[in-house]
Amino acid sequence: MSVMDQPTNIRDGESLDAAAVTSFLEKNIPGVSGVVEIKQFPSGFSNLTYLIRAGGREMVLRRPPFGKKAATAHDMGREYRILSALHPVFPYCPRPLAYTEDESIIGAPFYVMERINGIILRRKLPDGLVLSPADATALCRNMVDLHCRLHALDYKAIGLENFGKPEGYVNRQVNGWARRFRDAKTPDVPDFEAVISWLTENQPADAPSGCIIHNDYKFDNLVLDPANPLDIIGILDWEMTTLGDPLMDLGCSLAYWVNRDDPDEMQLLVMQPTHLEGMMTRAQIVDLYSEISGRDIQNMDFYYAFGIFRLAVIAQQIYYRYYHGQTKDERFANLGFGVAMFEKVAKRVMDGAGI
Repeated sequence: MSVMDQPTNIRDGESLDAAAVTSFLEKNIPGVSGVVEIKQFPSGFSNLTYLIRAGGREMVLRRPPFGKKAATAHDMGREYRILSALHPVFPYCPRPLAYTEDESIIGAPFYVMERINGIILRRKLPDGLVLSPADATALCRNMVDLHCRLHALDYKAIGLENFGKPEGYVNRQVNGWARRFRDAKTPDVPDFEAVISWLTENQPADAPSGCIIHNDYKFDNLVLDPANPLDIIGILDWEMTTLGDPLMDLGCSLAYWVNRDDPDEMQLLVMQPTHLEGMMTRAQIVDLYSEISGRDIQNMDFYYAFGIFRLAVIAQQIYYRYYHGQTKDERFANLGFGVAMFEKVAKRVMDGAGI
């Protein structure tokens, strides 16, 4: 078995018009010609991601999901422009190749980028990959260091000053994600009103200075070097990138992080191998981030609880599409259960359990 991330056959209802894609590539990307093969990456719950092979070259196509979508989500043009600005100064971003708003081609706007070929960690380590406790610790350190390097970029110098508004970011996020949850709520999940009230009443002031935040920085959006899996060679999934509070970004990353000694209910939410021996705890991640970035971190309970709530909203938005028959992807069938579990975790933090 290969440790490399591999695409599979395209899911029912998510196929692309190969002839139309081929024509677009030949017209817009120099050197592309001949038979185009299209596969789909099976992971990911949001935008759809496809592997395109043409003439010995591998590229990745990204398009929005089918069915109901949040009004401001899945903006392919915005994601393409962010990559175009970031790649020259932060080459961990994939190099963007072409973008179109012409929905007549595949039914939605989409863009194409170069593939960063490597190892991606998901719930379990891929077959053939072993991380010792020391390796796991080193990988965590590299992950936090790269996160700090992203937050240290001068967004004005690279032309991204209009891609977000750091002032008032925390308040807009709490209100915006509350609105999204209420819009996507189904009758079989908790209403989260107690969590929303707590977040509204416990908002800290904005960070002294804003920065570029990824907004979904986690192991399965990192690409590891096949020759040395402790080295991170790429960061994927920039669809929610904006200018905002770096501690909000950190809190959103911690929401995915399940410690080895977390309660059983949290172990059910494991989505990445953060529970392996040697992996840092959430508290250790925060301490290391503070050490590297030089930021004084307070109110981490709020940032972590917000990250949990935001993750619940994302899961609910996807579950809404499954609940109403807008997608046939059976991975989404149990997301309603996950949403209920996230409420329990958020309430634990609200009750003083900490991070």
